[in-house]
Amino acid sequence: MCAIFGIIGEYDEQQAKYALSRLAHRGPDHCGIEQNRQLFFAHQRLSITDAHARAHQPLQHEKILLSFNGEIYNFQELREELDFDFDFKTQSDSEVIIAAYLKWGVDFVKHLRGMFAIALLDGKKLYLFRDRLGKKPLFYMQTKEAFIFASEIKGLTPFLAKKAMNNDALLSYLSFLAPTPPHTFYKGIQKLAAGEYLRHENGKITTKRYYDLLNTQPSRITDKEEALKKLEKLLKESIDLRLRSEAPMAALLSGGIDSAAINYYAKEQEKNLQTYTLGYKEFAKYDERNNAAKSAQLLGIDNRTVEIDQNSFIQATEQVFASLDEPLNDPAAVPLYLLFDAIKDDGYKVVMSGEGSDELFLGYRQYFEYLDIENAKNLMHKNWLKKYFRSNFSKNREWEWYKRVFDETLLFRTSGDKFTDLQKNLLLRRNVRDNESLQYLSPYRQRFENSAHTDESIWYSYIDINLFQAEHFLTKLDRVSMAHAIESRTPFLDHKLAELVFSIDPVLRYKEGKTKALLKELLANKLPNEILTRKKKGFSNPYMEYLINSGKISLIQEVNQQTGMFKKDELELYLKSASQGSFKQHIWGLYVLSHWIQRELL
Repeated sequence: MCAIFGIIGEYDEQQAKYALSRLAHRGPDHCGIEQNRQLFFAHQRLSITDAHARAHQPLQHEKILLSFNGEIYNFQELREELDFDFDFKTQSDSEVIIAAYLKWGVDFVKHLRGMFAIALLDGKKLYLFRDRLGKKPLFYMQTKEAFIFASEIKGLTPFLAKKAMNNDALLSYLSFLAPTPPHTFYKGIQKLAAGEYLRHENGKITTKRYYDLLNTQPSRITDKEEALKKLEKLLKESIDLRLRSEAPMAALLSGGIDSAAINYYAKEQEKNLQTYTLGYKEFAKYDERNNAAKSAQLLGIDNRTVEIDQNSFIQATEQVFASLDEPLNDPAAVPLYLLFDAIKDDGYKVVMSGEGSDELFLGYRQYFEYLDIENAKNLMHKNWLKKYFRSNFSKNREWEWYKRVFDETLLFRTSGDKFTDLQKNLLLRRNVRDNESLQYLSPYRQRFENSAHTDESIWYSYIDINLFQAEHFLTKLDRVSMAHAIESRTPFLDHKLAELVFSIDPVLRYKEGKTKALLKELLANKLPNEILTRKKKGFSNPYMEYLINSGKISLIQEVNQQTGMFKKDELELYLKSASQGSFKQHIWGLYVLSHWIQRELL
């Protein structure tokens, strides 16, 4: 796990090295630079595989230069396949990438199984790749003098002539918790989407999608027993691959089935991972310590709890927001940052985490609510209802859901669907048309409608994996873990496992009307029933109580007085609802946004 950074074109060496130094937290073990008059190609290394100096990057082979962030879990198998064509000098997965590129060209990426952001320079051609499901980030910008890329935005902002907000990033952030690709909050800086690669040659930039989950054949598996057998094989294989590490490894543990499953299979491989759980000093109702302790006891593993309070939460926000670079509406980022702080202190460099299970196996109750409401599209006589919902506005999300159905527009717009377009129109001092936010989803929806898949539950999983996961949860996980030089691994987000789920008759996922039905049945003879039937809690935390009690919530009003971005009366209604427990994540999103505006623009 590392940071990649590079400049093609004219540059100031001192400025380039300063920008690179801002990424040092991602790879504190070694800094490597290859440079000439028109090239600055660099790497910050976190040593996980082949820690020897021979594997330091940038890695060079003839006219090829490589800077790579991530893990290729099948590199040993690829190495055996490529051994006859390439003279390997290291034991690293990085060198396998070069060998694979020499054999297969840009299609080499299709042979990789893992998480990665790759910069590969072949003579005058530069290729940038982001992994299939978006686990690793990759940002880029083009100035008059040069093309620049980096693993985090903070590596690019020194090259901005002026900091200005990208309006598309703002609007997509308010709608979906994070800016949608290619947008970032900084005008002039863009990001690759999951499954995309970029080619830069002679000043020309082209981007192309090399991977899409929708290319799977729908309903290839219709028998539940066959589905369960294949799912178990691939889930076990995915976890086993990610247990390979030369560095100390730990795992997160909640009271739920995802982390329990990971630790169960790890123990099967005789890997008793140290696990970690968060607790909150003043607010036991958010705590998962008791459930995690019971899970640890039932699984026979060791669990350490980390307790935080209001002071530690508030004090950490500055560091967390700096790590994230731009607004991300996920209040769990702060406690997760503090949890990784404790994991780092204990000497661990790799952590297993359960992201992706909910999106693949329909783990959110609201998926079933959406599936039910979809049926309202079939009402023969709905004109009266259509007129009623149009003329009786409500901020409640259920009102918005039914309005969309009766308007015959897209119902499901990610599990991170927060500010609706009508809510934004009321709040912002600008006109926002209803359904304007669909422009940020349209490339994904068009691909879905052009695919062989027709079941809307597949759309739910597809858009959530591409946006709710890749740009929201995985962004949070990458930044807060890498801020502590810790590599996070997510076995549920193995692309082969995801493809298998997409090839199963989707009805098998939801016909019983219960969340994660397939996964729970798969684990029925492995995990205790107490874990399998436990009510889902999620990574909830008392962020709004902390924000109100500390008085920090007033920052939203202070920044609005300076910018005039929001209508004062409407903003006050949202803030008033905070103490009543309504629209909490909406308000957190405004707080994070206000903090960024104050830090970067005022």
